[in-house]
Amino acid sequence: MRQSHQLPLLGLLLFSLIPRQQCEICEVSKENKTALKPLIHTMINSNYTERIHAANALLSLRLCGSLNQSQDQHLTEQFILTVNSTEPSLTSGQLALAILALGACKAPDGMSINYSELVKRLGNKYKEEIRNMEDHNGNPLTNYYQLSLDILALCLFNGNYSITEVAKFLNPENKNYYFHGQFSVDTGAMAVLALTCVKNKTRRQKQIDKKDIENINNYTESLINKILSQKTENGLLGNIYSTGEAMQALFVSSNYYNENQWVCEKTRDTVLTEISRGAFRMPTAAAQILPALKGKTYLDVNKDSSCVYSSDSFHPSTQEPIVSVTPAVSPSQIQVNYSVVIDKRKDRIVVSVTDGSVFLNVMEQAQKENPTLFRFKTKETAWGPYIISVRGIKASTNDRTYWELRSNGEHLNQGAGSYVVHAGDDLEVRWSTY
Repeated sequence: MRQSHQLPLLGLLLFSLIPRQQCEICEVSKENKTALKPLIHTMINSNYTERIHAANALLSLRLCGSLNQSQDQHLTEQFILTVNSTEPSLTSGQLALAILALGACKAPDGMSINYSELVKRLGNKYKEEIRNMEDHNGNPLTNYYQLSLDILALCLFNGNYSITEVAKFLNPENKNYYFHGQFSVDTGAMAVLALTCVKNKTRRQKQIDKKDIENINNYTESLINKILSQKTENGLLGNIYSTGEAMQALFVSSNYYNENQWVCEKTRDTVLTEISRGAFRMPTAAAQILPALKGKTYLDVNKDSSCVYSSDSFHPSTQEPIVSVTPAVSPSQIQVNYSVVIDKRKDRIVVSVTDGSVFLNVMEQAQKENPTLFRFKTKETAWGPYIISVRGIKASTNDRTYWELRSNGEHLNQGAGSYVVHAGDDLEVRWSTY
């Protein structure tokens, strides 16, 4: 009898180690850790228009042990003040991300964080998302990425949620996973992390609905298959910006796919190459890729675990920019085509902008030359400026409408503030549905 018990226990132990082994395979070696310095520098040295947008960076830096003790104290203290002063206006996902950032590890000495109150407020915001879905054809107030973040934070910090409700809403066939018919990899990845947390916690409960667990397992497997279906030849998962969180999802779900479906090292090496090319200049992009490269996932967030501190010193940059000594040379100008498309109407203009300009600069120049046709408004997000209206027509989550950015007939994965335009580009802002 003793031997028959030991074998299943050994099998269970080996099975439980699989996700962690996968993390170790993909984790950047100590010899190559200098390759990650640009990511850390980007997060620490960035100027955030709104401090709440530093949540991604603070979560990543604290989770990965990339701050020294003094920096952790200073940045966490600042961020607590930001959360307390802005909480009523935060979206559910912003508050969820803030809770994860503050609770990535133990609060610095002498600092008290009222997690129970923050989680209670998050629970209320989550309920508002659910009510909106019930009233508006299944559309949340924000999006499914934020909804999954809500569930993940509520799960990790012992908030209230319905397991049956989670299993119902995170069905992989739900329309909210899709954008122009394309599966959203980062949304699917966040849902996998949320489902995994709920499943792990549910297993420890005495009374569980086997149907809920079965649904969660099936949905996780389906989401993982959808993520892997978006794998590119060079190993990216979706695109360069969705790859980090997709890697996390695959780390915690290795029992749902085989080693032939994903070569972890190939993905890691492609990402390292993209870091050297400057692909992660935006702090949010840097924040979302770093944990996977350090073998971490958001499921490692634990407000009761001691923080790991870095011995490296990364300080906000005070170095003056190098100024060219070449006199009297003006930046070169380029011409691009810019259009606003609303249904079948297309208004077009040719504008001149400085070489190296981004999409937003083109929109600003067009607005300057013809404010009637090309006026627009933006709001600041963690990914930079987001177009909320053009010519007075506003985007709406309830109606699933937005202003789509296109270049040379292709949908853009980058935002208006980060996509660099080139001479002769045909740029377009199109009123679209998703």
